[in-house]
Amino acid sequence: MNLVMTVLTITITLSVLLAIVSFWLPQMTPDHEKLSPYECGFDPLGSARLPFSLRFFLVAILFLLFDLEIALLLPLPWGNQLTSPLLTVAWASIVLILLTLGLIYEWLQGGLEWAE
Repeated sequence: MNLVMTVLTITITLSVLLAIVSFWLPQMTPDHEKLSPYECGFDPLGSARLPFSLRFFLVAILFLLFDLEIALLLPLPWGNQLTSPLLTVAWASIVLILLTLGLIYEWLQGGLEWAE
């Protein structure tokens, strides 16, 4: 019981100390850019109805697709230790081939070119 109380005391002390340091340590020097309502690169004083390129969304979707590919292929090294590692490699290869064919299709259609 004494060890638990010691660890709890150290944890609470460190937490309070870090909270106090993080409250007093940062230098608050607001300037014109920090005080503006938008920090995304758009002009906050211009029109809110500007046309927005849909290619941005296409690139974002492609990024998410290939990020999902990495998430799907992450367990592949552990899958090699299953009873049939050839089946695991075959399914991973099918996923990679399908995504590569999709990337080639997008490339040939001009979907990856930013400027028109």
